[in-house]
Amino acid sequence: MGCVSSTRTARRRTLWEEGRHPGRLIRTVTAAVLLVVALVEATALDSLGWIFDLTFVAVCVAAALLVRPRDFFVVGVLPPLSMLVIVAVLAAFDRTAVADPGDGFAQATVSGLAHHAGALVVGYILTLGLLALRQVALKNAGAIRHGARPHAHAPAADGPATVPQQRRASESARRVG
Repeated sequence: MGCVSSTRTARRRTLWEEGRHPGRLIRTVTAAVLLVVALVEATALDSLGWIFDLTFVAVCVAAALLVRPRDFFVVGVLPPLSMLVIVAVLAAFDRTAVADPGDGFAQATVSGLAHHAGALVVGYILTLGLLALRQVALKNAGAIRHGARPHAHAPAADGPATVPQQRRASESARRVG
């Protein structure tokens, strides 16, 4: 028997389908990155500031894009829990990084959360939004909109385009051009 080759080309995955890492790994890396940045910033600047906030938002976005679909829940609850843990650790060991020196642990934790609420809200909204978009894309074979093909220039994974698909492609080409 000879080697059989297929003329079908595999469809490239879209950005929304790329995440394949386990939730446990994403959770661990997220915690490590945020803890390192928080400790470095608290040590160097004596407070938690905008560097941590930007890192927090970037890590939230990365986690939402890198996690595998069956672990969406882990990443969905990660932003508020991560922020709480980081602020609580700093409140326990370096209270002045997140609050006034005279504040107790609970007050320092709440104060730290309040000071970084903007980053928490942005990171959480982006995380949940990206997870929702990825969920839609998974149901629509990589497309965000129902019926849209993610790669109109590439043949579909199941072979040549059907007549209705060709009509839709030519109609959308006319609208664009």
